[in-house]
Amino acid sequence: MGLSTHILDTSRGKPAANVGISLFRRTNGAESWQRVGQEGLTDSDGRYKGFFVGGEHVFVNGVYKLRFEVGLYYEQLKIDTLYPYVEIAFEIKDTEQHYHIPLLLNPYGYSTYRGS
Repeated sequence: MGLSTHILDTSRGKPAANVGISLFRRTNGAESWQRVGQEGLTDSDGRYKGFFVGGEHVFVNGVYKLRFEVGLYYEQLKIDTLYPYVEIAFEIKDTEQHYHIPLLLNPYGYSTYRGS
């Protein structure tokens, strides 16, 4: 059905706006990745759901990863961070479901879970 994400900067207690995001699908082995969907930036609420605008890509079962450009986000805020980027890998097993992959972020740590 689709994919969405959002980022909450837990150190600031605010959504992380203007973070670059791209989506990849694993192909031909564990270390081969192909970019799929539209790259974009999180909105003012830290959300992004425009990966598949116009239906140009249909999910297939497989392993995907989201890449969040958090280093640039913190650089713009003039805050040091350990992470230049964060990648979250996840597996699509049912293409009829919606997958929401949130990122809880701070300059020296992060966590994720499957949202709704």
